[in-house]
Amino acid sequence: MTKLVRALCALLCACAFVAFGTAASAQGGKTEVLWLGQAAFKITTPKGKVIVIDPFLVKNPKTPDQYKDLKALGNVDMILVTHAHFDHTADVPELAKLTGAKVLLNADMGTTYDTLGLVDGKQMVRFNKSGPIQPLGAGITVTMVHAEHSSEVVYTDPETKKRSVHPGGEPAGYIIKLENGFTIYHAGDTGVFGDMKFIGEYYKPDLALLPIGGHFTMDPVHAAYATRTMLKPKHVVPMHYGTFPPLKGTPDEFKKALGKTQTKVHVMQPGDSLKF
Repeated sequence: MTKLVRALCALLCACAFVAFGTAASAQGGKTEVLWLGQAAFKITTPKGKVIVIDPFLVKNPKTPDQYKDLKALGNVDMILVTHAHFDHTADVPELAKLTGAKVLLNADMGTTYDTLGLVDGKQMVRFNKSGPIQPLGAGITVTMVHAEHSSEVVYTDPETKKRSVHPGGEPAGYIIKLENGFTIYHAGDTGVFGDMKFIGEYYKPDLALLPIGGHFTMDPVHAAYATRTMLKPKHVVPMHYGTFPPLKGTPDEFKKALGKTQTKVHVMQPGDSLKF
């Protein structure tokens, strides 16, 4: 009987170890962050979901040639749009049509896109700030947060070539909490605002993707101040600089203004990727 009990105990322990190992493996996957230039990123989650943020690739002078073919992105599950400006939305309609991905955007901009027929209404997830949602089911939570910027949809009629301007709703940033808890803050286009302190304290981002170009957004000094005193992320990636002449801020200026800090700065080139 003793031998039988020991055998059963060993078997149960082995099963528990396998179950634990499988769960640990599922939670221990890597998050891959690929920068495509300007504010465009492709994020592959630990469980293989693909999130694209602000796709501006085909006409982006900084996007590597291989990604100017949208098919190179492969499967896309979700597209996040921070605001309506061309350098954040140029490829949203085509990428949505190509992949069938859910398109997350502010409610007013969604209405405009639906009215103009830019994105199939069934693909859009219209929501607003501070309402956490899980559009891909349990595991990934997306929360829209404030951004200090502007937003409008400039539409060119394909037949008449006439341009018209439509409501783009309010600009936003996104908090993206992945399956293993890793949390990303994509700030969109923004200046510094007081509630960045709330974002840092409440959401505790592991990675912040912050504009540093200036002119339309934070410059390096403003972005460094937000990083050091309010957001305090573990990692930060500068973005939205050098694409067009007014965006003069540089990563070196950002690092100099940031000074000594526990936040690790990752300076990327378009086409580079990081794993966390």
